[in-house]
Amino acid sequence: MHIDRERILLDRKRLQFLLEVAILGAISLILDKIGFSFPQGGSITLSMLPVIVMAFRWGFVGGMLTGFTSGVLQLITGGYVFTPIQAGLDYFVAYALVGVAAVTGGWLIRSSAANNKKSMAAAIIIGTVIGGLLRYLIHFIGGIVFFAEYAPEGQPVWLYSLVYNGSYMIPATILSAIVAVLLFTSAPRLLKRT
Repeated sequence: MHIDRERILLDRKRLQFLLEVAILGAISLILDKIGFSFPQGGSITLSMLPVIVMAFRWGFVGGMLTGFTSGVLQLITGGYVFTPIQAGLDYFVAYALVGVAAVTGGWLIRSSAANNKKSMAAAIIIGTVIGGLLRYLIHFIGGIVFFAEYAPEGQPVWLYSLVYNGSYMIPATILSAIVAVLLFTSAPRLLKRT
């Protein structure tokens, strides 16, 4: 009887995890469609926010799986595909790496338990910036390798990619960090999985 109860609880937790990955991955897709889009791809949106939420709730696996799910959904609903490698980098890898925001999850949980909102905000901002920078890095590399032809004549391709991808990634990361801070500091119970 005791084993069955533990198994039921474990199954329930797994189901909750998978449902949250699916739902927040879909919300990420919806948020990606709301915002300012750039001509060669990229947009200023809150699409990273659901990934960050999962990273802080469920750790690296939750965040990265939600990011991967979001990337897959974005790709199949109209992503820019030039080569399979480019698509894999820009959608699967870039969005999955946003889940690395979980690196500050322990700090966030400790700060929340101590009701230290300033420390919570710092953990959220740093985690979000790390996840956003990793996504930016992947798009930067992809821009150099796959989108060099769009660089203005005479401009180094690396500079073009840095500026172009930074023009949407930096504001999107800042926006996601602000909303995540407001969300978790006003409703710290979101960190609890039950």
